[in-house]
Amino acid sequence: MQHLDARVLEQALAWLDSGETVWLCTVLATFGSSPRAPGSIMVARADGRHLGSLSGGCVEEDFLARLGCGEFSQRVCVERYGEQSQEPGDGNRSRVHLPCGGILQVLIERLEPGDCNRQHLAELLAVLRGQAQKIRRVSLGEGHSELLPAGNCGGDRVEVTEEDVHIRVGPALRLIIAGLSSVTRACAEFAVPLGYEVIVCEPREAEYRDFNMPGVRLEKAFPALFIAGSGNCHQQTAVVAMTHDPRIDDLAMMEAVKTEAFYIGVMGSRRTSDKRAARLLSAGGLTAEEVEKIHMPIGLALGSKTPAEIALAVMADILRVQRGIERDAL
Repeated sequence: MQHLDARVLEQALAWLDSGETVWLCTVLATFGSSPRAPGSIMVARADGRHLGSLSGGCVEEDFLARLGCGEFSQRVCVERYGEQSQEPGDGNRSRVHLPCGGILQVLIERLEPGDCNRQHLAELLAVLRGQAQKIRRVSLGEGHSELLPAGNCGGDRVEVTEEDVHIRVGPALRLIIAGLSSVTRACAEFAVPLGYEVIVCEPREAEYRDFNMPGVRLEKAFPALFIAGSGNCHQQTAVVAMTHDPRIDDLAMMEAVKTEAFYIGVMGSRRTSDKRAARLLSAGGLTAEEVEKIHMPIGLALGSKTPAEIALAVMADILRVQRGIERDAL
């Protein structure tokens, strides 16, 4: 399945190439309940054609109606939806009331046909199809935009200052699970609605024979071999091992630490984890720094017992690292 953001940028480029001016809209912040997360994008033309979304539909309808009336002629602006203006005639705040009761802050960029805008969107599309994250900086004064190196793999997706906006962009989130188990299934069921591309690596035919998990990709391969494959692990990848079989789990960890995966973890008790760490240092040939990259025992300490509880603890810990939050800050 093609990443929606990539499809939006492909359409924006096609419209620019045909001589159309486009408006690129990005969700900057949400307050309260909101159906779309910061960083979500939509592209539109003056005639109302659009791709992508910002909310459940009410924000898009208001924006497209006002766009058709000639609004948003400036190079860049920030619009706030779901909040009633306190000042008569205040045109900077929409009168749209979101059914969910939330508030949405949206960056709106007017992009005319031309080499500069086309090159920037093409570079942005390449980032989404690549292996590393970037920071997209948009000046709120001049509307100038550029791509900058991302300092780390975690943190807020969007940061807004008085002068500019920084949006963290990169390949779609990916979760690689080594081996099928009851925890694997529960973990995948949590990960799919969280927006992860979920890949289960299972070489044992007896385990995958009755595999049926909508939205989850099955690789009938040894996890370590798949993890080591070119392009399979990037900066937006989490790798977890769930089998209790050292022949699968240990080898998966040995390959995962060599990649740019932002989260690497393996299931097991504290005692099992200590034994695994010793094996990886001796027989596995890993350094102490490489072993330190591995979350073991995996997940947050929630007192989990059942497969679903363990999976919840694992995905919560992955989300914590993805957001750049230290354990002691919880």
